[in-house]
Amino acid sequence: MLESLTEKNKHIAIGAALGIFFTLSTTAIILATTGSTKRFTSNNTHNKSRRRSSISESIDKFIALPKSKDSSVICDGVAGLIGNTPMMRIKSLSDATGCEILAKAEFLNPGGSTKDRVALSMINTAERDHILTPGNGSTIFEGTVGSTGISLAMMAKARGYNAWIVMPDDVALEKSQLLEKLGAHVEKVRPVSIVDKNQFVNLAKRRAQEFGKNGEAGSLSSEDEGSDKTGFFADQFENLANFEAHFTTTGPEIYKQTKGDVDAIVMGAGTGGTLAGVAKYLKALLPDLRTYLVDPQGSGLFNKVKYNIMYSPTEKEGKRKRHQVDTVVEGVGINRLTRNFSMSEGFIDDAIRVTDQEAVDMARYLVNQEGLFIGSSSAVNCVGAVRIARELGPGHTIVTLLCDSGHRHLTKFWNDEYLANQGLEVKDVVDNLDFIV
Repeated sequence: MLESLTEKNKHIAIGAALGIFFTLSTTAIILATTGSTKRFTSNNTHNKSRRRSSISESIDKFIALPKSKDSSVICDGVAGLIGNTPMMRIKSLSDATGCEILAKAEFLNPGGSTKDRVALSMINTAERDHILTPGNGSTIFEGTVGSTGISLAMMAKARGYNAWIVMPDDVALEKSQLLEKLGAHVEKVRPVSIVDKNQFVNLAKRRAQEFGKNGEAGSLSSEDEGSDKTGFFADQFENLANFEAHFTTTGPEIYKQTKGDVDAIVMGAGTGGTLAGVAKYLKALLPDLRTYLVDPQGSGLFNKVKYNIMYSPTEKEGKRKRHQVDTVVEGVGINRLTRNFSMSEGFIDDAIRVTDQEAVDMARYLVNQEGLFIGSSSAVNCVGAVRIARELGPGHTIVTLLCDSGHRHLTKFWNDEYLANQGLEVKDVVDNLDFIV
């Protein structure tokens, strides 16, 4: 039959035959499944649910959607951003020592340093004790070399307070500039010994005591005695809300992030609150944990821990260059015993000293190897971590803190001319750890 058709008609006939075949096949399938319609309908919801679950799993697998453990992932204001900083493995230091050298990235707090925790804790404590009332225009006073003042100024704005910061006039310029941009009143003073009544901490305390009811420092007006405004001296060195901030947040975070697998904690101390809070919390859970103080040159804490004598070689007559700790490092090192540091008694196993040259070289090494731009106290901590890693040997886990970034150290610790004037060598590239003795 097909032989009698033209080529065109053959194609038409074949297409028609196929169409009839598929139509009949579809009809047969529908008729065959009619009897199971009720069963299909009853399982329809379950099958859809399984398909959705399978699709969801596939999306999660390939797109890696974040999973929220809490009902909300939205922070409440600036305070909600403080803490829960990530823990990072410093690859270059870990590979070089055979240890896991981990660093808690405290520079990622909203105010740029670990002092955000302290500022929040001190203000919360003052509000709880009815010393401060949010939004009433009270003023927070503090003596600081920078970071705590910046954190307090930030939180003061968030809570409706004013900030009055007293600081030495030789700290990195960008710190006072940042304080002013945050709306703080900045009072700079000559760096002098703590026994001087005009030392920056002593002066901040006096300014708070002089704070008048009319909101002015230095005057006590009886006309506004009914005002709720007050002058609050935060007192980071002696206020135990500092220690408590790290005992209740930093310590627990480190334990959680490492799952308790820590052999040593290594960090410097200024007020001593961070070291004391972290050490006291972790030592209760990890009895074999070793805790090390890292101290910059010119500080007396090294000898206090090692020999129970608060003394630095720069105390020798004619040796001291400045009235504070003789170091280019800012934020750690001190020549007196604070109440916060005293909380670490019995929890520090040993101390090591880091030179300014080692700190400078470590900062340049990390920016070259890791792209990690850290501040001076963070550099001191990292030198200490490498020292302890070498002492303990490969296979151990050492945790330290990256207190702040290099952004607030540009005019001093990251200023080549300034460092050269201090007799330090500034190398173009530091590509190994031979500088650590």
